Amino acid sequence: MKAGSETQVEGSGEGRDRLYQQLARKLFEDLASGRYAIGDRLPAERDLAIEHGVSRPTVREAIIALEVQGFVEVRIGAGAYVRRIPGTAETPGFHVTGFELMEARIAIEGEAAALAAVQITDTELDLLDELVERIDQLNRMNANPDDADETDREFHQVIARATRNAAMINTVEQMWHLRASSPDIALLLAKARAAKVKPVVEEHRVIAEALRSRDPAQARAAMRAHIAAVLDHLLFATEEAAVAEARRAAQTTRERFSRLSGL
Repeated sequence: MKAGSETQVEGSGEGRDRLYQQLARKLFEDLASGRYAIGDRLPAERDLAIEHGVSRPTVREAIIALEVQGFVEVRIGAGAYVRRIPGTAETPGFHVTGFELMEARIAIEGEAAALAAVQITDTELDLLDELVERIDQLNRMNANPDDADETDREFHQVIARATRNAAMINTVEQMWHLRASSPDIALLLAKARAAKVKPVVEEHRVIAEALRSRDPAQARAAMRAHIAAVLDHLLFATEEAAVAEARRAAQTTRERFSRLSGL
């Protein structure tokens, strides 16, 4: 197997599933079969990644999917421990994950920024500048994270509205709704908050400046770089000891969408 490549989990029988779902199903089967008892520690991320031929971010997604459903408990710096064993009639459930949402945002909000660059008004640009300063103030004050999140959301929705495209506006709103409603994402964001991850002021400022230049390519690049960096931060917040590998995984995502942008 080539370095960095991923294979399907053996015996999954779920070819349409994403890799993290295949792995989560396999771990679910291991729990149901009695391979692990309540209180047992699951193998380390690195060992699971090697055993199943997947990346460590994929392992994290699978573990989060099981954690949301109460099957495992992740202890910072110690790993994942079995919390309960599945019942005979139970099956694993899946929601939109934070990593999936970030991938979608890179693609969609990047294009929203490009479209907004040729439509946005001076009043909207001034509002973006005000929101950037508000994020900066909230970060400096160590304010309630909900306030920073709401300001961040408003920043991105101002850009969506500046596209003057109802479908784009609705799509961006729905992605932020998913961010608030998916249990998997809620758990990931809680981990990020525990790790003191906050909206990065400079990234938002670069987006605002790119929009003020009214250059679609520059605006697209700035938005994609920002959301890719958010993905970096989320990976960092959930990893055990794999900062370098997590960033390589995020770089792969950035390169994939960079190729798409050239189509």
